[in-house]
Amino acid sequence: MYQNAAYAYRDANVLTANPLKLVLMCYDGAITSLKLAREAYIRKDYESKAKALQKALDIIHELDASLDMGRGGEISKNLRGLYLFMTQSLIEADTKRDLKTMERIIGLLQELQSAWLTISLSGEAKPEDKQDDAKARPAGIPLSVLKPASAARTWSA
Repeated sequence: MYQNAAYAYRDANVLTANPLKLVLMCYDGAITSLKLAREAYIRKDYESKAKALQKALDIIHELDASLDMGRGGEISKNLRGLYLFMTQSLIEADTKRDLKTMERIIGLLQELQSAWLTISLSGEAKPEDKQDDAKARPAGIPLSVLKPASAARTWSA
């Protein structure tokens, strides 16, 4: 019963969140999932590792799918390249049992999360900004690299 309430609360947060908050939630989920995958690998719990790694890959895919390539310009292209690199690196790291690569991808995700968090805290990412490219954003990431919230998909635990 409590678990159903927790899922309903999480779903309500996802469905009502602005695009910036969704991005931050995705980064948090991907980082957490990769850390869980790493820990499961160390414990030799390969089933849990596979599930956590797949969840991280799914989230990275959703981050990529949320990019608005028409409005986001060069930044969207660069983010797409990073997401592709992360996906390929994680798959290769899994087959080679390379925990160092997994750590590097966690670090990349944390750096990107930090940039998006800076945007969130700057006060410039208000809904009334209407994702205006003309406003400079911290860390050089304009909010317009994201599709409108109605076009964004969600991921589940």
